[in-house]
Amino acid sequence: MTEKEKMLAGEMYDPMDPELVEGRLNARLLFQKINLTEDDEKPRRDALFYELMGEAGPNLWIEPPFYCDYGYNIKLGKQVFMNFNCCILDVAEVKIGNNVMFAPNVQIYTATHPLEAEARNSGREFAKPITIGDNVWLGGGAILCPGVTLGNNVVVGAGAVVTKSFEDDVFIAGNPAKVIRTIEN
Repeated sequence: MTEKEKMLAGEMYDPMDPELVEGRLNARLLFQKINLTEDDEKPRRDALFYELMGEAGPNLWIEPPFYCDYGYNIKLGKQVFMNFNCCILDVAEVKIGNNVMFAPNVQIYTATHPLEAEARNSGREFAKPITIGDNVWLGGGAILCPGVTLGNNVVVGAGAVVTKSFEDDVFIAGNPAKVIRTIEN
């Protein structure tokens, strides 16, 4: 397997592999262009976002600045809104459903490292995919950790650190995030 194939399979891989370094560089060049666009250049900005993302449905709206590792591992549904300063470490697939809203400073992390010092110091890493259902709202400063799945209609409170998966129709908050209450939909 190539290092990229290992990365996408959730296995330990070398992030300094030339193919992966080039992929991150390509993403950075695109999001740097995006982040430098003016508000009156929204059509150009949108075209660059559609070029950056692996998949993106209609009515995508992302406020710069935006940051990611590769971009091609991000799959977005229709009517996705991300406010300022979103960061997605898309080492594994990040799947975001329809009608999803991100407040400012939302962080999505698929990348992770071994807990054992010797393995961690090897420079190798791995990732776990993240899935966000339809009609989800992520509050300001929310962090989603590797491997998390959020069901449909979930609301994540501002500043929450989501370390585990949650089913549909719940409001979660805290560090670590827990169910605050059920939402009637």
